[in-house]
Amino acid sequence: MSATFALVLRPDASFKIVEFSGNSPTDISTIYSEIDSPNIAVMDLSPKISVWLDDDGNNGSELNRPAIAIHAATILVSHEYYGTTVYTGTDPKNRTTGLTLDNCAALLELAGIDTPTVPHPRTA
Repeated sequence: MSATFALVLRPDASFKIVEFSGNSPTDISTIYSEIDSPNIAVMDLSPKISVWLDDDGNNGSELNRPAIAIHAATILVSHEYYGTTVYTGTDPKNRTTGLTLDNCAALLELAGIDTPTVPHPRTA
């Protein structure tokens, strides 16, 4: 089985990609520690992608414009995001899963964030 990931996106457009299977309490703890809020909500952006966010936006967090750009590209109803957001996958049974690196890159592109292209190693 190949590795899967979660995309952590901050209001200043910095991000990190962390290993995430969605199958363990440690994975969910990662989401809570990244968002750093007692009131976390999860919202489906598509049948395969969910975003986890500070439900209240009351912890003094900044407006997360990159997350708003992703939302605007996927859902027609506007929504403001405050603080750090975490993107994960969703399977057909609506269970939380990880994303592929290609999914993470596509989300970053929707947010207007450039990512470097890593060339594939040459083989003889």
